[in-house]
Amino acid sequence: MASAFAHALLAVTLGKDYPRKGRLWKFLLLGAFCAVIPDADVVMFKLGVPYEHFLGHRGFSHSLVFSLLLGVLLTRLFYRGTPLTSRAGLALISFFFLCTASHILLDALTNGGLGVAVFSPFDNTRYFLPWRPIQVSPIGAGKFFSERGLAVLKSEAVWVGLPCLAYVLAVAVAKKLRR
Repeated sequence: MASAFAHALLAVTLGKDYPRKGRLWKFLLLGAFCAVIPDADVVMFKLGVPYEHFLGHRGFSHSLVFSLLLGVLLTRLFYRGTPLTSRAGLALISFFFLCTASHILLDALTNGGLGVAVFSPFDNTRYFLPWRPIQVSPIGAGKFFSERGLAVLKSEAVWVGLPCLAYVLAVAVAKKLRR
């Protein structure tokens, strides 16, 4: 898995130029939550659920279906005054969906684990992308704050941080040129 830092950074980057109304901090925090929450499935290890199980790590919580369900749920819970099928409701759902689905992308780009169950519950096959440049993050804070964790952060700075920075700069330049 990529680290929580990389997942959250990508979500905040996506949210910086997303059309929205209301408080930016709530919007961005919910986006970061969406990007990080799929890894809550690591608790299943403690419950004796094997990695490759439907509910195991990188299983259903790392799927497109989960991403959509979470997007709908968060829009319903945190934007109650916005009808789900309105333009604003669909924009919120799509943002939260993209933030959650970005987790799938980053994990599929890592060099460890068993892959990601992108199409669960319809197909529980685990997938990786053919190119996997991101160092897989160790599970657990104790293991993360080590030399290996530092190597992960360096890898993510290159493969997540720089593209996020390039996107933010490209959007700023495009806005400036439109004016």
